[in-house]
Amino acid sequence: MDIAFFPVNHFPMSIITGRGDSGDTDLLFGKRIAKTSLRIEALGNVDELNAALGLARSAANNSDWIALIDTIQERLVGLMGQLAYLPQDESLYLEKKYAAITQADLDWVTEEAHRYEALGIKFTGWARPGAEGSLARAAIDYSRAIARRAERSVLALHESGEPVPEVVRLFFNRLSDLLWILARVTSE
Repeated sequence: MDIAFFPVNHFPMSIITGRGDSGDTDLLFGKRIAKTSLRIEALGNVDELNAALGLARSAANNSDWIALIDTIQERLVGLMGQLAYLPQDESLYLEKKYAAITQADLDWVTEEAHRYEALGIKFTGWARPGAEGSLARAAIDYSRAIARRAERSVLALHESGEPVPEVVRLFFNRLSDLLWILARVTSE
């Protein structure tokens, strides 16, 4: 089974079934969708962002950074759930009480950006990821670039007529800002 998103402990005995060989994949609630759809593009970009943040997390030496990245990754998993159902299945998603990005999450990421910005930013001109010699900062910059791509793909999905909640669309903009600040903060 080609899996875009499933709740924990919902996997069949084998992931490899060949169902995705035709170019379709599963969404929540038994729906199938083309792997080339805007929805799957957005999901893939968020998944890639989560993986890039994993690189940053494993390279970080600062426990605050590790905790921050872990919290961001946790929120991204919920956000992927929000993207893994078709608009007509929103009531089912809400009924199941699956994780979702809320205004509180948007406020949190904004507050974290302000908190790290207050620590002091070392700005030396246009960002040159890796110039500081820090793998963690370079991975944060890489994550930021992927977050911007995820933001564009979520906006494209929304503009295509498949509504994406405003809080989800705004989350990527704020997250990208936080990641830019984090890569420039004077202490890591």
